[in-house]
Amino acid sequence: MKSLSQLNSYFFRYKWHFLFGIAFVILSNYFRLLSPQITGYIVNSVIQLIQKKADAHIVIQNQHSNLLLQYVDSYFKNYSYSNKILFAGLLLIVLAILSGFFMFLMRQSIIVMSRHIEFDQKNDIYNKYQQLDIGFYKSHATGDLMNRISEDVSRVRMYTGPALMYFINLAAVIGFSVYFMWQSDSTLTIYTLIPLPFLAITIYFVNAIINKKSEKIQEYLSNLTSNAQESFSGIRVIKSFFQEKAMISFFEKNSEAYRKASLNLAQTESIYFPSMGLLIGLSTIITIAVGCLNVVNGVEGASVGKIAEFVLYIQLLTFPVSAIGWTASMTQRAAVSQNRINDFLCIEPAILNATDAIKHHAKGDFEFINANFIYQNTGIHALKNISFKTNKGNRIAIIGKTGSGKSTLAQIMLRVYDLNNGELLVDNQQIKKINLSSLRHSISYVPQDNFLFSDTIKNNIQFGNPNASEADIIQSAKNACVHEDILSFYNGYNTIIGERGIMLSGGQKQRICIARALIKNPEVLILDDSLNAVDTKTAAQIADNLNELLVNKTIIFITHRLLTSLNYNNIIMLNDGEIAESGTHESLMRKKGMYFDLFQLNQSDK
Repeated sequence: MKSLSQLNSYFFRYKWHFLFGIAFVILSNYFRLLSPQITGYIVNSVIQLIQKKADAHIVIQNQHSNLLLQYVDSYFKNYSYSNKILFAGLLLIVLAILSGFFMFLMRQSIIVMSRHIEFDQKNDIYNKYQQLDIGFYKSHATGDLMNRISEDVSRVRMYTGPALMYFINLAAVIGFSVYFMWQSDSTLTIYTLIPLPFLAITIYFVNAIINKKSEKIQEYLSNLTSNAQESFSGIRVIKSFFQEKAMISFFEKNSEAYRKASLNLAQTESIYFPSMGLLIGLSTIITIAVGCLNVVNGVEGASVGKIAEFVLYIQLLTFPVSAIGWTASMTQRAAVSQNRINDFLCIEPAILNATDAIKHHAKGDFEFINANFIYQNTGIHALKNISFKTNKGNRIAIIGKTGSGKSTLAQIMLRVYDLNNGELLVDNQQIKKINLSSLRHSISYVPQDNFLFSDTIKNNIQFGNPNASEADIIQSAKNACVHEDILSFYNGYNTIIGERGIMLSGGQKQRICIARALIKNPEVLILDDSLNAVDTKTAAQIADNLNELLVNKTIIFITHRLLTSLNYNNIIMLNDGEIAESGTHESLMRKKGMYFDLFQLNQSDK
């Protein structure tokens, strides 16, 4: 339950909603719990009217300490019993209206507060997602992350809203009920409340079981969500390998585990409501039995009206007391979910701005000095003693076979990862001393996976520069040689391309990603194998456009296929994380080493 203390900051943020909500709960229940006394008054008045006892009003006056009833009895002392009953009935209606009005305000305060907290909490989690490094996402399933921001936050909202509201309501109802019953008849009150300690013991033990089972259910739900998310993302692979039945079987297995755990929890929770019914039924029986014995034995102050009053109190206590189990269950589930959220929010990003970080836009001068990098999760030594330098306006090619460390170099330059050993200088500044936002603002990166959002082509391109005009969007598309393709679509630039650009070909996706990078007008452009799905002629045209567009700006071209039209200042050949060869095209061709063999192979493939 300590995990829920993290919500105190949210409660303080919306303290007025919370405080007014408590006040409205108290007022609503105060007016509602006056009704049993007035009902008892009416019952006694009806009996006295039937029996036509002349001293009936004295009996009523003596058996009620409530000021409202004393006022009614004294004000109408010269009126008939019929008028007293009529006025008391109208008073019941007024109290019901007042109680309902404050109940409405209660929900408007507390439930609205819970929605505000839910909104803030989802934003806090999403902001945390944006701060975390790429390494975190490689070690956490997407389904689990989605579950934290949706299912876990929803369960916490059930605590900050309904559970909290019913808990306050329960405290107010029990407080007023016990006070009014004690004022009326302390002995009968004791008999009425005898079953409640047994109720508290039952709740205590069942809650401990619910807590453990809720944690297990959350684990199963995360697995189920991850399974579904991966199936949706990889649906083309599943269908191409004809593995639909296998995936359905796998999902059913996870779903069955979740179903069994949920049913197990439901069976445990089902103990609550029969227990509530049994114990509340016992209270009713005890109240009627003891009350009737008091009336029969002529105990002072005993009356049929008092029995009716106490039975109504028990009935008013029925729902709040029955809700103890539901409220406790929601609280336990919220505690489990909030604990998962707390664990996540406590994770510190591996990549952070230094305290003395400076705002500096990269100009294109990068220098690696004995750079080494090992992936933490796999232990792969991706870069080994890498040293090279680029200057502003250079065209650099980084080539090598798969797994040689090409993409890792690009991610180090963006400071997606930090080097384990060695240094990377940006314009003669250590990269760790440069503000992340300003560094990445000056670099455009086109990754290998060519990710596109499920949105229009226009919005996907404009994502690179939200302030870009429509003319800028079109020009960027032309520079990426994708403008004509876009115009061929039915809705042109307003075409919805589906999840991850599923409606586009591989080459179209790559070129739209390049257009998105170019619209930033970056100082440094990094193309990570971004033209492998584009034909040779179109790739050459894009290279010519880049030469013309990005004059005096740095281009780093990571590829398996060289575009000689870029006139590289330096070509770096990587092999197993090390620089095998480097130099200009002419110097490397004269060496007749790895680069020479690769170039000859590329020429023969054309």
